[in-house]
Amino acid sequence: MDVSLTLWVLTIVGLCGLIAVDFFIGRKPHDVSVKEAGIWTVVWIVLAAIFGIGLLIFGGGRPAGEFFAGYITEKSLSVDNLFVFVLIMAKFAVPSKYQQRVLLVGVLIALVLRAIFIAAGAAIIASFSWVFYIFGAFLIWTAWKLIQEARADQEDEEFEENKLLKAAERRFGVADRYHGTKLWIQQNGKRVMTPMLVVMLAIGTTDVLFALDSIPAIFGLTQDPYIVFTANAFALMGLRQLYFLIGGLLRKLVHLSYGLSIILGFIGVKLVLHALHESGVHVPEISIPVSLGVICSVLIVTTITSLRASRKQAQAEAVTGPAETPATKTDVDA
Repeated sequence: MDVSLTLWVLTIVGLCGLIAVDFFIGRKPHDVSVKEAGIWTVVWIVLAAIFGIGLLIFGGGRPAGEFFAGYITEKSLSVDNLFVFVLIMAKFAVPSKYQQRVLLVGVLIALVLRAIFIAAGAAIIASFSWVFYIFGAFLIWTAWKLIQEARADQEDEEFEENKLLKAAERRFGVADRYHGTKLWIQQNGKRVMTPMLVVMLAIGTTDVLFALDSIPAIFGLTQDPYIVFTANAFALMGLRQLYFLIGGLLRKLVHLSYGLSIILGFIGVKLVLHALHESGVHVPEISIPVSLGVICSVLIVTTITSLRASRKQAQAEAVTGPAETPATKTDVDA
């Protein structure tokens, strides 16, 4: 898809405008209700759908199909990220009324970092087609790792600060309590970070780790940087509201990791086939309609089986009493 500099500028300005509106609405700290989260989740999904329809009208079926496939994939991977966000919120004991501000700024940091990743990935792909082999192998490995983690005992799972976050805390120091929405304060004559800034950085930088599989995954569906960026942007920008909407539902999606592993493995195979095709080997390539169908089918089946398994577990616990599970621990910590 041929995207002019003007369209890029208009798109970025439009996204910045939407972010500004989102910030204005959530500027006052408050507890986000399910109703509020539900309304804005629908708004963001509708905006993404309108953008995709715009691509269909002005760009054709292929760009639109690539956008929707990429958006759904990124959205589903983002839902898995919410599990970690719950752990981060619990780790730093973020008051409920400040959580929406933390997520807003944290997601904004993640969006900027992902834009850098996307630009770098597009440049590498344009210069070295063999990188598809690496991306494909990495996604297949990630899919296998997800299955192993899903089958492993996760009872002691908790968030661990990354090296960058620890270095920032050592360099600037951290206040002993929250000071509203302030990010910096003067303490003992020294300017130090507040826990609010620390948790924002935690969410933003942790998302970089998630980008290591989500960015190659979407490049497996489209190599158009414009579609990759916009799909990521729309998927991330509704993440804050989704956190409050399905927070209680997260523990019921017990098979989500299996579904995501299938999707990542499928895209990994697609990338390898594409790399072979680019190398002159006559192999079948997986089309966007097929990819979109597989992704949607896996997510639907995973959701149905997860809810059934959760219902059976609830019925069993009603008879024998609750058992300690990773989900139960997360709920207690949160």
